Amino acid sequence: MQLRFLGGAREVGRSAILVNERLLLDFGMLTGNPPQFPVATPTPEAVVVSHGHLDHVGAIPSLLSGSARPSIHWTPPTAELAHTLATDTLKLHGGTLACPFTENDRKRVTEVSETHGYREPFEAAGHEVTFYNAGHIPGSAHVLVDDGDTRLLYTGDFHTDDQRLVAGTTARPDADAVLCESTYADVDHEDRNEVERRFVESVETTLWEGGTVVVPAFAIGRTQEILMICAAHDVPCYVDGMGKQVTEMLRRYPSYLRDPEAFRRAKSHARFVTGRDGQRRRIIDQRAAIITTSGMLSGGPAMSYIPEIRANPTNKITMTGYQVEGTPGRDLLETGRADIGGRIMAVSAGVEQYDFSAHADADGLRTFLDDYAGCEVLVNHGDRCEWFADRLRADGFDARAPERAATVVV
Repeated sequence: MQLRFLGGAREVGRSAILVNERLLLDFGMLTGNPPQFPVATPTPEAVVVSHGHLDHVGAIPSLLSGSARPSIHWTPPTAELAHTLATDTLKLHGGTLACPFTENDRKRVTEVSETHGYREPFEAAGHEVTFYNAGHIPGSAHVLVDDGDTRLLYTGDFHTDDQRLVAGTTARPDADAVLCESTYADVDHEDRNEVERRFVESVETTLWEGGTVVVPAFAIGRTQEILMICAAHDVPCYVDGMGKQVTEMLRRYPSYLRDPEAFRRAKSHARFVTGRDGQRRRIIDQRAAIITTSGMLSGGPAMSYIPEIRANPTNKITMTGYQVEGTPGRDLLETGRADIGGRIMAVSAGVEQYDFSAHADADGLRTFLDDYAGCEVLVNHGDRCEWFADRLRADGFDARAPERAATVVV
C-alpha cells in the first residue's frame, strides 16, 4: 500500500493522505492568517473523512471545483458538521484566497455524499473501508482501509477516556500498519474529574463574587462538553456562536452521544443567545458563564464579550482548549494582552486555562498502540512526530514519522 502525505505530517492541521493514488483520507486546512491547505489537490476516485473538524474537512469542497466528482464517505454527523464548517468558511472568507472553494463547490458535496455507520464495511475506490468509533467528537472515526494486501488503520483524532459528550474508543481492529495521531504524545492529561472540579469551583466563585465568566470554546465538541458540565453542576450558562447550531444538530444523532438524555437536559439548561437588540451587552451583567466561539479568540462573538469584561478583575476568561502559537488566545495566556477585533487590549480580568482535551495523551496513545506492537506505525498529526517515533522505536516498535509531501510504502 502506497501513502502520500499531502498534509498533517509533522504538523497539526491540513490532514490529507492519498492511498494508492486512488483513495484520499481527509482533506483539511490549517487555520491561520492566511490559512494553509494540503500541498497538492489530488483527483481521487473517493474521499473518506475521519471526523468533522476544520483541520480534517476544511478543504473538502475544493476537490469538486473542476469536473471531478469523487464520492465522499463519512458518518452522518461528520457529513453535517462538514457542511456547517464549509458554510461558515464561505461566510468568513468567500471570494478570497483564504477560501479555496465556491458556493457551487459546497453544494456539489451533497450530491456525492455517502454516509455510513460504525462497523459497516463499504467499498471506496477499490478498497474495503470500515469506520470505528474514535471517541473524539460525535461521529469521529478510526478508518480501517483494506486494499487486499494490506490493512491500514488510520486513527484519525481519538481519545481513550470517556468525556461527558462521547465515550472513549475501545475499538482495536486487526491491522498490518497504523497511521497514528500524536497531538499530545508528550503530555499527560490531568484527571478529567479533577479538571472539571477546578473549573466549576472557579466559575462558581466568580459568579458568587458578582463577576461574569467568558468561556471561549470550539464550536464542535468543546462547546457541548462545557454546557453538559454546567448543567451537571447547575451553573447558569449562555451559549453563543456556531456552537448553538452544532448543539441543535447533534440532538438528531443520539446514537453518536454517550448519554443522549444528559445531552437533552444540558441543552434545556443552557440559554441560547440570539444576538438581537443588545442582548449580548445585557448578558454581561447576568452573573453567568458565557460559552462562546472562537476557542482561540480569533473571531466570533467572543470579540463582543472580551472588551466588555476585560477591565474588571472580578470577571474571568477560562480557556478550554489548546491555543496555537500566534493566536490571540495564546498571547492572552502568555502576556495578559491580545489582539481582540483589531485592537491590542490589556486584560485585567482573571485568565485561566483548563485541559478539556478530546485527544489521547501520552499514556492513552501508548495504551492504544500496545495492541499493535507487531505492526508498522506511522506517526503524524503532532508537533513532535519525530520525537514520538524515536520513543516508540526505543521500545521496540517499527515506527517512523514521514515528512510532508513524502511517499511511503507499508
